[in-house]
Amino acid sequence: MNILYQPAAETRAARRNAWVLTVAQAFGGANAPVVVSLGGLVGQQLSPDPSLITLPVSLLNLGLALGTLPAAWVMRRFGRKPGYLLGTMIGVVSGLIAAVGIVFSSFLVFCLGTCLAGFYSSYVQSYRFAAADNVSGGQAQKAIARVMVGGLAAAIIGPQLVIWTRDALPGTPFAGSFLSQAALAALAFPVLWLLRSSAPQTLQGTESAGDRPLLTILTSPRYLLAIATGVVSYGLMTFVMTASPIAMVGHGHSIDQAALGIQWHILAMYAPSFVTGRLMVRFGKERVAAVGLLLIAGSAAVALSGFDIAHFWLSLVLLGIGWNFGFIGATAMVAGCHTPAERSKVQGANDFLVFGTVACASFSAGSLLHSSGWETINWIVLPAVTLVLVPLVWRAARPMPA
Repeated sequence: MNILYQPAAETRAARRNAWVLTVAQAFGGANAPVVVSLGGLVGQQLSPDPSLITLPVSLLNLGLALGTLPAAWVMRRFGRKPGYLLGTMIGVVSGLIAAVGIVFSSFLVFCLGTCLAGFYSSYVQSYRFAAADNVSGGQAQKAIARVMVGGLAAAIIGPQLVIWTRDALPGTPFAGSFLSQAALAALAFPVLWLLRSSAPQTLQGTESAGDRPLLTILTSPRYLLAIATGVVSYGLMTFVMTASPIAMVGHGHSIDQAALGIQWHILAMYAPSFVTGRLMVRFGKERVAAVGLLLIAGSAAVALSGFDIAHFWLSLVLLGIGWNFGFIGATAMVAGCHTPAERSKVQGANDFLVFGTVACASFSAGSLLHSSGWETINWIVLPAVTLVLVPLVWRAARPMPA
């Protein structure tokens, strides 16, 4: 009897977890938009050096990269649920520290807060993998996309927090937005308490025969291509998005228009998730990822065609849709490259490599924008897309050995 009913029970638990993670994504996913929308603008107020104005956003991405391996270890040692609860506490502390930095006009303290926000994001980013823990094939791809739908709510919540709470504390612009960021992380805590986490993977001697050394997995062509697709999709998106608010304000557009541009961008990042899973099941994850890279190239072409608000917003929308197809496609590719026993280390290594590259891209965006301008940033997008698009299209047309 148990053998007959266990698969159905596991499916129900997986669906329940997917919904819990979707709601948690809505709260946790709003963490990054607040920092991205305001990090450069607060940097302009507090930074002693104009070339450092995007440092707070870059530190968000650095914290995300540095946090991936510790987060993977925590979840491997203690399980998903304890790890995610720890992550929300880091999120609360990060928002409070950033607000204190603004109140006391300390650029260093503010940067510490945004870096810790990145550590929180390292847990939030793994929600997509957690949704696929107990399912496989097309159901796993749909579960990943379903959780990313939570980012659609985050796309509304984050920028609206910026608009409605930026002057909540008189005399200290933007501090209220980071207090609200801390409150959102606190709200995610009771939601994640409902998660039914899988058992920790820590007992010595329990590794299965399918638990290969990480170096062996890293040399797999399929895994390398999955990482490269994630690196380019997320790296280029961050590279352009980090510079976008400052470029918009620099070309005569208002702070509200810049914040709304980021909101439309993040809506475009997550809205396609309603159909991305179905598209991957029907056409293949590699094909969907390839279309995403083409859309990212299209966003650069639009940005290079003018400086009106319509050019900025349309470019950001195409960039968001391209990221959705490219990054979710890359996530599904990674999920198909490991066994359950290899899950934590493979996913952690992937996120470390992806977000480490993203951090480098973010760090270079501010100085490049300051020295070379908005056009140079967008010209860089085109050759980077081409480098990965060619092998990705080849992979989609011809199966590659593991």
